[in-house]
Amino acid sequence: MWQHKWREAFACRICAGLLSRGRSRVASLYEKVGSVFTQQQLSAILYSLPDPAFILTRSGRYAAVFGGKDVRHYHDGSGLVGRTMSEMLKDEKARWFAGEIEKALQSGVLHIVEYELRGSDVKGAGDGPSHSIWFEGRVKALDFQVDGEDAVVWIASNITDRNEVQQKLRQLSETDALTGLYIRRKLLETLDDRLAIFEREQTQTSVLIFDLDHFKSLNDALGHHAGDAALVEIARLCRQHLRQSDVIARFGGDEFVVVMPGTHRAEALEIAERLRENVPISLEETVRYASTISGGISEFGSPDRSSNEILARADAGMYQSKRAGRNRVSAL
Repeated sequence: MWQHKWREAFACRICAGLLSRGRSRVASLYEKVGSVFTQQQLSAILYSLPDPAFILTRSGRYAAVFGGKDVRHYHDGSGLVGRTMSEMLKDEKARWFAGEIEKALQSGVLHIVEYELRGSDVKGAGDGPSHSIWFEGRVKALDFQVDGEDAVVWIASNITDRNEVQQKLRQLSETDALTGLYIRRKLLETLDDRLAIFEREQTQTSVLIFDLDHFKSLNDALGHHAGDAALVEIARLCRQHLRQSDVIARFGGDEFVVVMPGTHRAEALEIAERLRENVPISLEETVRYASTISGGISEFGSPDRSSNEILARADAGMYQSKRAGRNRVSAL
């Protein structure tokens, strides 16, 4: 009962605070609302908001919580009232929220931010979510003080499902359907990013290009299904023998490109040789053709001004390997 009366009283304080600002449009709006709804009904409306609305003071105190009662999407926030973020959240997360509150107070305009909340962000074992939850926060400074402090209303919308869908769509748009490796466009974006880092910090990166020897013979003799099986096996071997930091892409047909951050040419050659040595044994278990690879390696250099220059050198190295008899990797 006391919580119900407290919500009614706070709803009235919000209305009264806005009216006291003397803003005719806002005052007119709330006069109209007041003529249609009773105090109890206004409280019920706030209570029924689909997403939780937090009244947060500049010092990080939870002054009030309205709505967000759907337990499928939200935890009950009523127990937060009167507590501070520094009491409830780990220091780093509490500081982040404080910073976003300050941005909203300083700007005076609607502030929109997406953020993740994990169980490890919450103080007290078992008090936080069991898995990561993503929210969209819509934050706006209030035109009146709450208990002597500037304050904001922070509406938190659970966007976890939306983020998961977006992530899946992004993954589909960036990966090759057959091999699960990145596609050409994603690889070029990565290469451009690494080149920018190299120009700024001189952090070395090497690039490997390779393809399957006699791949056309495989397709002609056994059909495209056998060729597809070989490509899938190559992708598996890349994941097994290359490093987690390496970015692997199917560049087109049977051609693959690997971007190796923080790697000089000599080290890249060792990594590529390890992959090459494992290809014949693995592929011979499934197909009789295309059991070797030929590749070329290039590393970033000060004259490089585009990713095309780097790829061209690696490509030249691959064709040098072809001319030398295949089943080898050449570094230029």
